Amino acid sequence: MRAFRSVALLVMLAALAGCSSKFKTYNGPEVTRIVVNKDAREMHLLHHDVVLESYDIGLGFAPNGHKGFEGDGRTPEGDYVIDRRNPNSEFHLSIGISYPDEEDIARALEAGRDPGGDIFIHGRPFKYWGNGPDWTAGCISVSNREIEDIYAMVRNGTPITIRP
Repeated sequence: MRAFRSVALLVMLAALAGCSSKFKTYNGPEVTRIVVNKDAREMHLLHHDVVLESYDIGLGFAPNGHKGFEGDGRTPEGDYVIDRRNPNSEFHLSIGISYPDEEDIARALEAGRDPGGDIFIHGRPFKYWGNGPDWTAGCISVSNREIEDIYAMVRNGTPITIRP
């Protein structure tokens, strides 16, 4: 009986060791820029002019046009930076985009609206799987496995260009 418990304990420990963490490491070339092409639904991680990785993406539920205000369902367009990370995101993992900038704020205030915020690149939890490709409130979504790689590769301060 004692031998059975020992074997069972070893099997359980081996199974736990085999579970992968959502936090990966990356030792490759630095990601110096992210480029998002909204029309093509693609995101590219670049080291200078070399594409390191490319991903199919989902966008806000109203994907055409630049984000104008909170609740419009659009993904912003323009030049921003990655400015924060959320390891405990409802969306598996997420990295923040510096929207809104001064121009975004001025444009929204001129229209009497709040520009919104909390724009992230993030994963896709199970509860959102049936919502079609463009389901976010303005964020950029990838698969949970992909955001694990992106989270490891991209550092705060990395420029991101979001093109129409």
